[in-house]
Parts: sequence; structure tokens; C-alpha cells
Amino acid sequence: MPCPVEFIALANRLADTARGVVLRYFRQSLAVEIKTDESPVTIADREAESAMRALIAKTFPDHGVVGEEHGQDRPDADYVWILDPIDGTKRFISGHPQFGALVGLLHRGRPILGVIDMPAMEERWLGAAGRPTTHCDRQGTREVRVRACGSLAEATLFATSPHMFQGPDFTAFERVRIQAGLPLYGSECYGYGLLASGFADLAIEASMGVYDYLPLVAVIEGAGGTITDWQGAPLGLDSDGRVVAAGDRRCHAAAQALLTGPS
Repeated sequence: MPCPVEFIALANRLADTARGVVLRYFRQSLAVEIKTDESPVTIADREAESAMRALIAKTFPDHGVVGEEHGQDRPDADYVWILDPIDGTKRFISGHPQFGALVGLLHRGRPILGVIDMPAMEERWLGAAGRPTTHCDRQGTREVRVRACGSLAEATLFATSPHMFQGPDFTAFERVRIQAGLPLYGSECYGYGLLASGFADLAIEASMGVYDYLPLVAVIEGAGGTITDWQGAPLGLDSDGRVVAAGDRRCHAAAQALLTGPS
């Protein structure tokens, strides 16, 4: 079933809201707190998510919300919004423009809508069930599509950091990395947008929260790509935070076989 247009409109408003808040704080002197998971957080993260939640409550008060900074509210509702006000806070507090805001929507646990917004770069990808993924920048809005890539040897591979892979996960990731044609680090959510636009072929990550990966699903799938957990299962609220996305199913299958192969 196609994603209702009113949900798409709200997703864009949520991304606009987050963008407006975080840009007020970008490259300003900010106090940085370290959360229990050792990740940084600022007033920009918290204020942006609060503003997004207020907009959801006003527009669709029966919808649930799961956000990185303010937790869960009715996660069992038919419709649940997934919010990450700043994906890449370490870059944000360092003055680096490659940070994003992520918005997703689940319908009965299945991702049907996703936004990758890059506030400082003025780019946005939007994917919605029943519609092609679009990319918007200063030149306008256009539909995007993944590219063909038949082998790992030809693949551009993105991962945010090698440090996100621990123990057996690192060994598994290395089996793919050594076969990839061009492995690159530091992509954050931007890499998934580039994959959807056909500029990269593969993204592999671990240790992700639901707010990190669920907004990506509709963006990748709407561009013709595949995104699953390392076992090949659909991503949901109960997934383990390990993600593999590819533009070409052949590339996805080859990477998944290596990720789940013997250590």
C-alpha cells in the first residue's frame, strides 16, 4: 500500500524542523555530555527531537514515537515515528558538515517512510512505500536509482568506522572489506543516500540503534536496493543493529554470505 501523502508531508516538516534547530547551534560553543553508551549529546540533539515530537503529537496524536534522545512513547501503536535528530553528533560538535537528521515511519512494525536530511549540506533523500526515492538539493528534486554492481571487487563499500565492529563482527566485516574494490570509512547516514543515488554499492554497519537504521529502509528500497540484517532478515524494532545494504542484489548476496560465513 502506498504511503499516505499526509505522512510524507509530515516527514518533510519534521526534517525541516530538525534542520532549523540544529543549524542554530552548528559551529557554536556547546556543552557536550557523554551518555551511558559513551556517545556525545548536546542541547541541539535534545531540542530538535523535542520539537519534532511536539509536531507529531499535534498532527497525529495517536501515533507512537521512538527517538534517540527522549525514548519511547507508545511503540506498539499502528504507526510509530523513528527519530534521530542528529546522526553523526561527533561530526556535528567538530564543525564537520556531514551530519544528518533521520526520520522514519513504521506501520505495524514495517518501515514505510524514511528521510535522510543533511542540514548543513542542504540535501535530502526521501523514500516512501509505493513511490520512487527522491533526492533534493539546491538544483531541485529528482528521482534516484541504485546502480548495478555484479561483484564485490567492483564495489564501493561504506562503513562509518571500523571501530563499530567488535570481536567476531570485526572478523566478519574484514572478510568483506578485503574483497571490496574501494572500502571507505566516515560515511554516517550520508553513505546510504549516496548508495540510493547510485554513487556507491554497499554499506555494512554494526552496533546501530533502531533510530540509526529504520529510517534508511524506505530510502534504499525505494531506489531499488536491498537492506537487511546480516542474516538477510527484514529490519525492525527487534533487529540486532547489524545492517547490510546494497544497490545490486548480487552484491548483497555476496556480502551476506561472507558476513555469515565461518570465522
